[in-house]
Amino acid sequence: MLKRLTKLAKKLVSREQEIQLEPELQIYPRKTHGVSRSDISENALKVLYRLHKAGYDAYLVGGGVRDLLLRHQPKDFDVATNATPEQVRRLFRNCRLVGRRFRLAHILFGRDVIEVATLRGHHEEESKHAKKDDSGRLLRDNVYGSIDEDAERRDFTVNGLYYDISDFSIRDYFGGMEDLKARRLKLIGDPVKRYSEDPVRMLRAVRFATKLEFDLDPSVEKPIHKMAHLLSDIPAARLFEETLKLFMSGKGLENFRMMREFDLFAPLFPMQDKMMNGEEGDKVVSLVEAVLRNTDDRVNADKPVTPAFLYAAMLWYPMQSMMAKRTSKGVSHYDAMMAACGEVVSAQSKTISMPRRFSSPAQEIWQMQSRLEKRAGARAFRAFEHPRFRAAYDFLVLRGEAEGGDVAELARWWTKFVESDDQARRLMVRNLGSEGGQRRRRRPRRRKPAGQSKPDA
Repeated sequence: MLKRLTKLAKKLVSREQEIQLEPELQIYPRKTHGVSRSDISENALKVLYRLHKAGYDAYLVGGGVRDLLLRHQPKDFDVATNATPEQVRRLFRNCRLVGRRFRLAHILFGRDVIEVATLRGHHEEESKHAKKDDSGRLLRDNVYGSIDEDAERRDFTVNGLYYDISDFSIRDYFGGMEDLKARRLKLIGDPVKRYSEDPVRMLRAVRFATKLEFDLDPSVEKPIHKMAHLLSDIPAARLFEETLKLFMSGKGLENFRMMREFDLFAPLFPMQDKMMNGEEGDKVVSLVEAVLRNTDDRVNADKPVTPAFLYAAMLWYPMQSMMAKRTSKGVSHYDAMMAACGEVVSAQSKTISMPRRFSSPAQEIWQMQSRLEKRAGARAFRAFEHPRFRAAYDFLVLRGEAEGGDVAELARWWTKFVESDDQARRLMVRNLGSEGGQRRRRRPRRRKPAGQSKPDA
């Protein structure tokens, strides 16, 4: 009886929240806003016009509208329509349907993809089109509805603006235009309910706050600390994509610090968070921040970046800790490292999956750290010619910044080696012995006792 009453109370609260969430449509005619068709991609316009000519409603929606209003260059253009995915596919031969949780249509123009979503509606009860888990997280959501209902389903007010291709106006249901002017990030609806439906919205709040340089509304900020643990239930593959957006967008360092401030880092990186709060926490934080600062600089300078390098830094100290446990039991350095590499990647993949195309290069970067310590003879030149040398060297330099001491000295030696010509490099290697370096003594050959001869064949 008590369970039934509790369930009924939850439904009533949920229904009350929906009743309070009455959209108030404001239409901004073309002359009152700054969105121009000349700023919208040609392919997005093709999709919008074809849907409109076929008798369907067609809107540019989400980040594309937001960024155009902020005078930013949109990364992509998303379209919303009242046509179902199947109807969209019939209109476009270059269309494919994707997604299980949300059914979407992708219109392909070479490498350019225009994402088309059918306007979503409410789901009172679970059905074959909509499903939630026990915590309220949406597992499947293919309930279609009107534009009013779709607006209620958007996450932030500034992402709930619709550019209507029929008259070039902007439709605003929840004060998104005002929040844009105030540079304020505010959720549509009750934040606790919205975070329960999709905990990743907490990460999106951080990412948008730093990307747009907006303030979090107090209602958005308040529940995050208590609800951060819900991220542990998100599929590891999805969190991998989210972390790339957080750490490889040019605002990685700010996002990292903000995630730690709101307790959002621990559910994603439990091993690292534990070490950051331990005795050597400053060293661990310094390395991660150094790598994120370097990544931000490269992204903002339009230089290439790779998740392999980022994860090599994130997992370096957990891997070293696992390795130390094995070497303390007498396991050789090489065997201990190989076992620790596999163990740390496996442990991290429980929360954030790491595709092998990134985890394998990360492990090579770790293994190269040992090779960079051994420079005598021809070893320095062989390491220098290795395909992973540059990444391993860059990582060593950042380790030197974080740790100082012998690591910093080793990084300085390799920096000089990289910047020198071949003759100077040979001299540097030859001088290692006089500097107390790594030149090994040759073992004397053992001679056979006199009179001992080989046995007859």
